[in-house]
Amino acid sequence: MTEDKFPGWHGTTIIGVKKDGEVVIAGDGQVSLGQTVIKGTARKVRRLSPGGYDVVAGFAGSTADAFTLLERLEAKLEATPGQLARASVELAKDWRTDKYLQKLEAMLIVSDGAEIFVITGAGDVLEPEHDVTAIGSGGNYALAAARGMMDTDLSAEEVARKAMAIAADICVYTNGNLTVETIRK
Repeated sequence: MTEDKFPGWHGTTIIGVKKDGEVVIAGDGQVSLGQTVIKGTARKVRRLSPGGYDVVAGFAGSTADAFTLLERLEAKLEATPGQLARASVELAKDWRTDKYLQKLEAMLIVSDGAEIFVITGAGDVLEPEHDVTAIGSGGNYALAAARGMMDTDLSAEEVARKAMAIAADICVYTNGNLTVETIRK
């Protein structure tokens, strides 16, 4: 197939919810190529422990690209133990300026339990205003659903799970096979 006719990989929804002293990052398991589901059980949320400090990360986009970015983030965290914001900014700077990294197509949601950030290839390190953030094909659906539940008695994990279920009902590139990681500071 020529590059302009390649249907492209789709199929990820990742959400981060910070509530009542905990952060939950949840991701679905679907990977699609065009109109075909290639895999329904992919694991796109990971726990990292560089320098002895736990960090949870979820990714959307190319898997190989995301793993490259996660490795770079781990290296930054080992150089600045316990400083997620600093490591995230350093990764975003490298991603924006390094010719090799500029070609990577992925986004990350990362948290150490106290802070939560979205890191993009445009050099952004974004902290959500309403303690909820989401990326990927169904990200806007999950984000809207979660924001609507933040003022309820639901826990962070319950909000994330329900928001992901709503996104899976709406977005054809999102399924209900979740990986959920919780982190407290």
